[in-house]
Amino acid sequence: MTGDMESPRRHERSTQEGHIWGSMRRTALILGSGLLLSVAFWNSVTWHLQRFWGASGYFWQTQWEKLLSTFEGNQWILFIIGTALVPGLCFWGFNGLLLVVDTTGKPNFISRYRIQLGKNEPVDPVKLRQSIPTVLLNQTMISLPMLLIFYPFFKWRGDPCCRELPTFHWFLVELALFTLVEEILFYYSHRLLHHPALYKKIHKKHHEWTAPIGVISIYAHPIEHVVSNMLPVLVGPLAMGSHLSSITVWLSLALIITTISHCGYHLPFLPSPEFHDYHHLKFNQCYGVLGVLDHLHGTDIMFKQTKAYERHVLLLGFTPLSESIPDPPKKTESPLGPSGLFPHK
Repeated sequence: MTGDMESPRRHERSTQEGHIWGSMRRTALILGSGLLLSVAFWNSVTWHLQRFWGASGYFWQTQWEKLLSTFEGNQWILFIIGTALVPGLCFWGFNGLLLVVDTTGKPNFISRYRIQLGKNEPVDPVKLRQSIPTVLLNQTMISLPMLLIFYPFFKWRGDPCCRELPTFHWFLVELALFTLVEEILFYYSHRLLHHPALYKKIHKKHHEWTAPIGVISIYAHPIEHVVSNMLPVLVGPLAMGSHLSSITVWLSLALIITTISHCGYHLPFLPSPEFHDYHHLKFNQCYGVLGVLDHLHGTDIMFKQTKAYERHVLLLGFTPLSESIPDPPKKTESPLGPSGLFPHK
């Protein structure tokens, strides 16, 4: 009898271990493929820039030294430009384009890629106007002071404005570590904010948008913005003592990726937003960024049973996945009720 009970347990353990290794292999494949593509792309861009500018092999180093000489004695200004201004311009540049589609529904071909069909067509202008001030407040009154406070710690850990630039290959190592640190800190801080004691007072603000748009990615309570938006992306560079160039690229990428995750469109050749969009729709699933910890903790079980999970892939064509993998038709209930005998109330 005991042996009969132990057998299913062993099978369950082996299945869980298989899931863990499968998840780790997928993560390694994603990161490894991304790193290899980045190396090839960067080498190509650098070669073309060097030919265009007639620069030596130290093209980027030369440009960096010019910046250092311009801001000599005021390196903190250069730090703020690299950590706040440049990522902020990336954020608003990308979101400016998305807002045109969100508010006008044009161009029509982009609207075809909407994930939650029938939502935000167009976006509610009153709701949008009420949300934008919070986004600006978080950027100017939370992020900016926080970066100024962190600057001495970055200086202590390793001068972010040192003269020698990191090699691109070292930056790729840093990028992989930044991503893993963000996944861990964001997942657990995000789950904590879903605790009933914190959700209503803090995180519910972000979930006012059950069908999110890009600019809403940093629409959040100030406490959430510090704990779940800023700290997960700053701890990695701080722990590594990273160069400002690495921090600037990382923060810009992080803002672009979170915008894509919230944009509401599954666009061709961009990372899939289906995972986080489902979180906004259902609230209690898909807490992380990569999905690795959701897999390990079982917080993506419902998601995996949906068509959204089947659509959670990189779209390599131009046919919207909502058309090639449509949701099943919704069940319609009889007006007499489930049994057909009594009116449904």
